[in-house]
Amino acid sequence: MPRAANTVCPCTGTCGTHPNNCPTITPGGRCPRCTTAQERHRGNPHQRGYGHQHRTRFREQVLARDPYCKLRLDGCTGLATDADHHPLSRRELVDTGLDPNDPKYGRGLCHRCHSRATAEQQPGGWNAHAE
Repeated sequence: MPRAANTVCPCTGTCGTHPNNCPTITPGGRCPRCTTAQERHRGNPHQRGYGHQHRTRFREQVLARDPYCKLRLDGCTGLATDADHHPLSRRELVDTGLDPNDPKYGRGLCHRCHSRATAEQQPGGWNAHAE
């Protein structure tokens, strides 16, 4: 498969390292400087709300209830490894005052299906939805 040509970093200044578009040429995706800055802005999982309650109440209970992938994209029959907030996202649950760690707002998915579902529901990735 041919490699993609080098492109300009897609950051539009949201990472805070420059006022407008980043001029750095990359082999694809963000440049290392913008990636690091955006990750710092995003925060670690605990800062984003994925702490102890998420792991023990939400994740463990969802995966125990749904041991196999519920989405089954392209005939997937894999084991559930990711607890996905559904039908509302974690952010939507928090915004509406609902408990995002309640297992009834989740479903078990394999990592591949979870990644695809997230990509479809968050066009542009998580950076486009950073608060």
